Amino acid sequence: MQLTDKTAIVYGAGGSIGGAVARAFAAEGARVHLVGRTRKTLEAVAAGIKDAEIAVVDALDEAAVEEHLARVGDVDISFNLVTRGDVQGAPLTEMPVDDFMRPVINGARANFITARGAARRMAERGSGVVLTLNSGSAHGSPMMGGTGPADAAVDTLVRNLAVECGPRGVRAVGLWAAGIPETLSVEKLSAVNPAIDENAVQGIVEGLAGMRMTRRNPTLADVAATAVFLASDHAAGITGTFVNVTGGMVPR
Repeated sequence: MQLTDKTAIVYGAGGSIGGAVARAFAAEGARVHLVGRTRKTLEAVAAGIKDAEIAVVDALDEAAVEEHLARVGDVDISFNLVTRGDVQGAPLTEMPVDDFMRPVINGARANFITARGAARRMAERGSGVVLTLNSGSAHGSPMMGGTGPADAAVDTLVRNLAVECGPRGVRAVGLWAAGIPETLSVEKLSAVNPAIDENAVQGIVEGLAGMRMTRRNPTLADVAATAVFLASDHAAGITGTFVNVTGGMVPR
């Protein structure tokens, strides 16, 4: 198994991607700490993971994150998958400033707080991996509101963290993933774009597949397997970059 005896913290573990990653980490031998803001969703994920630890922590709360890290102790893997409050589906010229700025501020803050806390502890031990995920929209995606700038901020954070912490044995890596069908539902998408209905969701799924080089939508299992690899010692030479799991939707 690739992650035997590793301790992993998954922030946003109650979400679709967070849950899939947490289960994959556990299946590969990691001790998994599930962190999020809603106990019910965390408990649902924990039900399928032996000895999973649950903590209700807001990743935007610096003191709460630090307190939790102190309780956990040594950390080998930190993965931030928290939601940012993105609003999409409207042109920039018609978007309220708060809707535009929210994902930028929340995404940068949450990733900085969790990455900094983990990297400090990892550097003391001389090893560890800080992971994050976004959509790769920094390269230009219309009608996505603040998603592109938010992704750009996190992309830069990952690269700078890798440069600064690499000499002390800490890697920083990200994944680009976008439009995973298992994460798309009317309920979830309407929170971002109120005009969404069932037909729109099906059209989005089909349209997304057509935009990819592979003409196939990646699955949660694809993303989770990539995360496992990046968190493992097999990826020891990979840092300061984002791995593209979009099926070629983002061609960089």
